[in-house]
Amino acid sequence: MANTPSAKKRAGQAEQRRQRNASQRSMMRTHVKATVAAIAVSDKVAAEAAFKKVVPVLDSSAGNGIISKNKAARHKSRFNAQIKAL
Repeated sequence: MANTPSAKKRAGQAEQRRQRNASQRSMMRTHVKATVAAIAVSDKVAAEAAFKKVVPVLDSSAGNGIISKNKAARHKSRFNAQIKAL
């Protein structure tokens, strides 16, 4: 456990960041799953709506370092290709 005041502060900051990151990661996964589900049932309108919601979430997650920018780009590209194929 932290002994110095600065180490205690850093431990608290790390915990706050961990919780914030976990929340954002969970939100991102929820949106991704909703998009995958909409594509799976071949509902183009719902898939496009879900895609419009997931894109800013992926960009935000990539910008905050939750996922890499390449992973966000890969998800967006694959979702877009799958929706166009419907």
